[in-house]
Amino acid sequence: MNRIASRLNRPRMTEAPKQPFRGAPDFWKSYKWNEQECIERFTQNFISVGGHVAHLASMEDVSVFIVDKARELEAKYLVRQNEPDLEQLQLESKLPDAKIAVWNSGDSEPAYWKERSAEADIGIVMADHAVAYTGSVVVMSSPHKGRSVSLLPTVLMIIVPVDRLKTRLGEVLLQFDELGPGQLPAGIHFISGPSRSSDIENDLTIGVHGPGIVYALVVG
Repeated sequence: MNRIASRLNRPRMTEAPKQPFRGAPDFWKSYKWNEQECIERFTQNFISVGGHVAHLASMEDVSVFIVDKARELEAKYLVRQNEPDLEQLQLESKLPDAKIAVWNSGDSEPAYWKERSAEADIGIVMADHAVAYTGSVVVMSSPHKGRSVSLLPTVLMIIVPVDRLKTRLGEVLLQFDELGPGQLPAGIHFISGPSRSSDIENDLTIGVHGPGIVYALVVG
């Protein structure tokens, strides 16, 4: 450290610098957008990283949107989380020519569901939280909400109820902190648009490590 300080032509620090602030400042903790602002900012930020956003009034409208996209993409195989809210979509009856798989239903082994998700044209999940300021969607795993549904299909549809859309990331992280380590799920995934990867020459490639097309369907 003495050598580094001498090379920088500055005196060696012997005491730790004072830190009058720790964590987010008070003004940021109280920073909040109204519902319409959250929707607009989330939409702008999600689109800016290559995602797609649709603002829909009801789950019925979500069902129509997914069915139309599935037909447009000629999707033959869809996989969704095993959640009651997603049963409202009634995709089985609306897409009779496609196979609809429901995560962890039946007696199949876990590896079976991972393989099915990797083969799926479209994966459908419910967002647990969403953050307008960063354009991120949070999806947590559970026995009925396998992480593979959001990570492996070619196209991902994330349904975001508007009441789960927050202004700041801290509003979401605080809830995880309150749960404590013993109650946290095995996976907490922050999704900001499609999978993006760049090599050392900064050549951007979409969809290498996950879905190449991601839709956030804001409902309400």
